[in-house]
Amino acid sequence: MNFIDLRSDTVTNPTDKMREAMFKAEVGDDVYGDDPTMKALEEYAAKICDKEAALFVPSGTFGNQLALFTHCNRGNEVLLGEDCHILMHEVGASSVIAGVQLRTIKSHKGEMDSKEIELKIREENIHFPETGLICMENAHSNGRVLSLENMSKIYNIAKEHNIPVHLDGARLFNAAAYLNVESKEITKYCDSVMFCVSKGLCAPIGSLLVGNKDFINKARKKRKLMGGGLRQCGILAAAGIIALKDMTKRVKEDNENAKLLGKELSKIPGIKVNLEDIHINMVFFNIDETGYDKLKFVEELYKKGIKINAEEDGFIRFVTHYWISKKHILYIIESIKEILSK
Repeated sequence: MNFIDLRSDTVTNPTDKMREAMFKAEVGDDVYGDDPTMKALEEYAAKICDKEAALFVPSGTFGNQLALFTHCNRGNEVLLGEDCHILMHEVGASSVIAGVQLRTIKSHKGEMDSKEIELKIREENIHFPETGLICMENAHSNGRVLSLENMSKIYNIAKEHNIPVHLDGARLFNAAAYLNVESKEITKYCDSVMFCVSKGLCAPIGSLLVGNKDFINKARKKRKLMGGGLRQCGILAAAGIIALKDMTKRVKEDNENAKLLGKELSKIPGIKVNLEDIHINMVFFNIDETGYDKLKFVEELYKKGIKINAEEDGFIRFVTHYWISKKHILYIIESIKEILSK
């Protein structure tokens, strides 16, 4: 059965164009700096973020944790949102790898108050850890996009206190599409950024960590320490180049399909969708008022060829991507109506 997979945009398979490019890719040992295709990917990644350099890493979590590991000294404190991906879904890696303490900031749908951040920055005191980094996430894993105004305020406060800013930009290009700006208009409010080429952009593996040359040089050595020094990885870079040059231009379609999916879901009695929160390719909703068993809901959709994850924190999440069309959305809606009517 060919499934309609709504679990995440990480499920996207490479396109035929990517597969052909991967097959023909010119490669070399990247740890020795010999892979020309990887060099091309990293140079392009840096360019579109208006930064000096970039580094390929196996995953988004790897990229975020490498950023913390590179920016911070052991025992530093990192300020970040209470509901961000680094805190919630990265296995507590910051305590294991970077040896840092995470201090959370209250989040209003992903946005942190710059004034609260300023209050949480540690003064010099023998009892206090040093504030080593501030992290933002845009697009946020709750499906919303931070405003450039909010990012600017936080970044300016960080600069006043000489603290670097890292951006978890796993879905950076969905955020840029929502704001109708180029990615560099978002990344100018951070010192480093991680973004994925495997989330919605169809590359099979990988993310990029981007920043200034000194930062990336340090990160390259720490990447080796973490086991991320890859060899003939131009095969992966070839797909990444197509992801950044071609696939980023069409993610607006995924955002629009998510809006359509959310709008149609909200018409079904008992399903509650906050349509205002659909900024990118994610739709969060709950089915509590339908009275339908949530685990059975997952099972019944599977029988109809639709894969979804079980609820988390009271919400079910659907994610649109390259392989989800408007035709699929109509089938999904009709399937849900049929399941709930039984």
